[in-house]
Amino acid sequence: MIAMDIDGTLLDSSGQVSEENAGTIAEAQRRGIEIVLVTGRRFDFARPIADSLPCDLHFIVNNGAVIKSKDGITDQRHLLPAETARKVLEATEEFRSGAAVIFDRPREMQVMVERADWDHPARGRYLRRNREYIGVISPLTACLNGTDPIQVGYADSCKNLRAAMKLLEDLPIANDYTLALTEYESRDLSILDVLKRGVSKGAALAEWTKRRGIARDELMAIGDNWNDREMLEFAGLPIVMGNSVPELKTRGWAVTLTNDENGVAEAIRTYALNADSQA
Repeated sequence: MIAMDIDGTLLDSSGQVSEENAGTIAEAQRRGIEIVLVTGRRFDFARPIADSLPCDLHFIVNNGAVIKSKDGITDQRHLLPAETARKVLEATEEFRSGAAVIFDRPREMQVMVERADWDHPARGRYLRRNREYIGVISPLTACLNGTDPIQVGYADSCKNLRAAMKLLEDLPIANDYTLALTEYESRDLSILDVLKRGVSKGAALAEWTKRRGIARDELMAIGDNWNDREMLEFAGLPIVMGNSVPELKTRGWAVTLTNDENGVAEAIRTYALNADSQA
């Protein structure tokens, strides 16, 4: 099995899947290797990426909270209790302008926000691309009307979300949830997700590989950011992108080319296809 992150890994800096990446992934699947896209994105935001890959695959989305097939069938999900989500929102009022509550439901009202600032420098692009899925409600806690969400998420500058993460780590209820941070320092954009306790990309991969009968040493994972760390730690063969956050490059893991140099294709050729040919 090959598990790969999407943003900063599979996609280049313009948000596209290169022909080289797509062709190499399809070749791996033809040789009997299962493909899994593992991302912090929601399924509907990740699903168009699959159209660029001419092969069957599965998605682990929302940083490990939900596993779905390419056609949207849910195989597994771990939801954040509504009461925990409420306490988190109440404790982070100063960051609520960048907060969203994400639900696992069809199309409309998947992403609930208190105010949709369509032109915001950090959040506007995401909001505009997901307009049909967004609902506005004030106060934001009012959307927690007995339905457990997938997560509470925040999008803001790196500085602001580091402060938000510190606040959440220090709350008395911190043992009730898991935090997943993704940073793009070049864009001064951070994404912080609050998930059910124990949820991560790595935990989801552990569950999925067990169900598929695949051992850890038969799993290759490719990632570039903080929220990929548990996935890379779990994989028998962790591969770090050349454009990754510096900390991941200090772990002694193999480093491939950047996302603008088809690093995914290079890693698959080097560590999966060539190794398979030699075997």
